[in-house]
Amino acid sequence: MINEQIRDKEVRLIDADGTMLGIMSSKDAQVLANSKSLDLVKIAPQATPPVCRIMDYGKYMFELSKKEKEARKNQKVVSVKEVRLSASIEEHDFEFKVKHAEKFLSDGDKVKAHVQFKGRAIMFKERGELLLLKFADRLKDVGALEGLPKMEGKRMLVMFAPKAKLSKRKQQEADRL
Repeated sequence: MINEQIRDKEVRLIDADGTMLGIMSSKDAQVLANSKSLDLVKIAPQATPPVCRIMDYGKYMFELSKKEKEARKNQKVVSVKEVRLSASIEEHDFEFKVKHAEKFLSDGDKVKAHVQFKGRAIMFKERGELLLLKFADRLKDVGALEGLPKMEGKRMLVMFAPKAKLSKRKQQEADRL
């Protein structure tokens, strides 16, 4: 609530520089805020009496929106990319899928790899599990496995997360070991 929206009889007033002015009527507080050409803003309505502050409300809202925009800009949106394999995939196709998954992981995206079982292929679930474990072994340099392969309906899936990038010094130490 700001300015005339404040209907309380008495308020505890804080000045624009943060000094406590004490308890006074809301009309007197509004007159004081108007004399400084600032706004009277209720900041703690649940207190007895409510706490109000004299401030430039427009400037406050502008700075708040700038902070929110900066926070949104700095956050990283992680998307999940899917790689679909079949239980009877050829070696060249497998290599092609591995290269795509490596690219996705190096870009910072998560990768969901799944083997789709069609028809009677569901009888050979261990083939799909071996294929996904081989896929995980090929991606161990760029991605971390988030769990063992699990069945969901007629597909077996596994998730990979991108590995954290090491600083140059830590990378050199890891190479020495």
